[in-house]
Amino acid sequence: MKRLIGNAVVGQSGGPTAAINATLAGVIRGVKENVHDGSIRTLYGMRNGVEGLLDERLVDLTELFADDKKITSLENTPAAALGSCRKKLPDPEKDTEVFEKLLAIFRKYDIRYFFYIGGNDSMDTVAKLSAYTRGHDYEMCIMGIPKTIDNDLVVTDHTPGYGSAAKYIAVTMQEILRDCAVYTTKAVTIVEIMGRDAGWLTAASAIGRDISGHGPDLVYLPERNFSMSEFFEDLKNILEDHPNVVVAVSEGIHFADGTYVCEGTSSGAVDVFGHKALSGTGKALELAVKAELGCKVRSIELNLPQRCAAHIASKTDIDESVCVGREAVRAASEGVTRQMMTIERVSTKPYVTRISHSDVSEIANKIKWVDDRFINERGNNVTDECVEYLVPLIMGETAPEYDRGIPVHITI
Repeated sequence: MKRLIGNAVVGQSGGPTAAINATLAGVIRGVKENVHDGSIRTLYGMRNGVEGLLDERLVDLTELFADDKKITSLENTPAAALGSCRKKLPDPEKDTEVFEKLLAIFRKYDIRYFFYIGGNDSMDTVAKLSAYTRGHDYEMCIMGIPKTIDNDLVVTDHTPGYGSAAKYIAVTMQEILRDCAVYTTKAVTIVEIMGRDAGWLTAASAIGRDISGHGPDLVYLPERNFSMSEFFEDLKNILEDHPNVVVAVSEGIHFADGTYVCEGTSSGAVDVFGHKALSGTGKALELAVKAELGCKVRSIELNLPQRCAAHIASKTDIDESVCVGREAVRAASEGVTRQMMTIERVSTKPYVTRISHSDVSEIANKIKWVDDRFINERGNNVTDECVEYLVPLIMGETAPEYDRGIPVHITI
């Protein structure tokens, strides 16, 4: 595509992370660097994603972030500063009304560049908008920029946001292990970790064993069917060896018939994308273990801190998040469109990556599961190869500004 001249709009969608604002900062930096090229004049931010764009709730980010210090603060601020949404766009071949409205807004504000930061559902939005605009005479560049703590987007080696969530989980698990080790009473501690379809987050619970030699005794991912009888058998065997058993489980673990372990305790509600609400996996297992073994049992749900704990963010993750945002702008200004930015791993030791992009239609609505080689034969833990793959993603510490002991965050 030829170089386009006009304005740009950027939005955030889906679940927030500790790094999604770093990606937004990267887009802002990319546009500021683009001033010499002149293809992008003004960068608008859409409040609450495409939902806010449809209501024309836009903010001028070029003016708001004229000061580089504010961009740096944004990089270290968790959650989605522009706000988020979970709006599902219709099939562009069956229902064009919403797309016609979007196109009218693009024309009104002379928007030639569309950047959308999000996970799988967000890439569905990018893919549908890309498909619709192919058949219209309004030229624009549409780019998806990955973000998800779930790390379940295909093609890319890993996703921005995952490394910081993985670091929080790995560190928290080490602290839980230390706490549980002080008593001699037989006890089981079950830690429930986010992850509906893919177990990448739960796999991160084992990272600490490469550093300290200690990790959870058992790790269960959704990639393997869960067996309650085998679970009880594993627990009994470990309790014979030491009194304190720590178990990490993905919220989405399920039995062989597809039933989620938590279905007896969750509401059964679904969101607009058809995802069933999952909660209570740890509690369901806690009750089952109490009834079967009769020992002390407790469950811990890590919940929201997995995605908003910016105080312990991975510097690698933040740096890569900024980079993919900046590179998305560069690629778009060179005529690249209908693509999602990707991270390619060149090597693990030393850790080297490069930023690229791939057709978003080949990425949206697909799931990258944890590799078979990363799960042990019994299906109750991850392999050393998995840990080796994950360690580089949590490396480095960020240096946010503090005010009387509290990290400084920015709001838009």
